[in-house]
Parts: sequence; C-alpha cells; structure tokens
Amino acid sequence: QLQLVESGGGLVQPGGSLKLSCTVSGLTLAPYCIGWFRQAPGKERERVSCICRSTGDTNYANSVKGRFTTSTDNHKDTVYLQMNSLKPEDTAVYYCALERGNYCSSGGLYDYEYWGQGTQITVSS
Repeated sequence: QLQLVESGGGLVQPGGSLKLSCTVSGLTLAPYCIGWFRQAPGKERERVSCICRSTGDTNYANSVKGRFTTSTDNHKDTVYLQMNSLKPEDTAVYYCALERGNYCSSGGLYDYEYWGQGTQITVSS
C-alpha cells in the first residue's frame, strides 16, 4: 500500500520561511511525480508545485514562483517544499500527492492517485 506522509507545517510570520517534507512509502518502482497542493478556506484546491523523481521536471504556480522551491532526495523517497517570503495569502492546508509518470501533468486533481493527510500552514503576525 503506497502512502504519503507530510511534515513541517505550522505558524510563521509574514516574510518567514517553512520547509515541508513528503515521504513516500510502499510500492514506488514506477516513475512518479509529486505535486504540492494547497486549499484555503472557501477556495478550490490548487497545485503550487510539481517535481518528477526520474527526470527532475518541475512546475510552479505563478503565485509562488521565485518564493517556493521543490526538491527531491531519491535515497529517502522524500520530496521537499521550501517556502520563503511567505505571505498571509499562502495560508492553507498543504497536501502532497503522487501521479505516475516522468513529467508533471497540467495539475488536475484527478491526475493524482495518492494523497497525503495535509498539513496546516498559517502565515500571520
């Protein structure tokens, strides 16, 4: 059974930084990509970044470009999301999710087969 476990959420002041981790366990022999999504209250879930384990392909939402960076540690089957210059509008529940393949999809929720449990990020002074 494939599982995704996230860690690293919390409360941070505007302008601060946080780093999220997503560890994949289970059957991971096939190529896959990890997307980071977020969902704020009353808003739709959106993908903020994607990275593919085998090719290193990445994709970022315009709202986070230059501030967020996603990376992988293939030895640990872990994907990270480094978030800098955080803004109050970044407040949301953040999820990691897995899609099969070598390149990031367009970001539709149904492209992603497995999801983490979600972690709250609150940006507030």
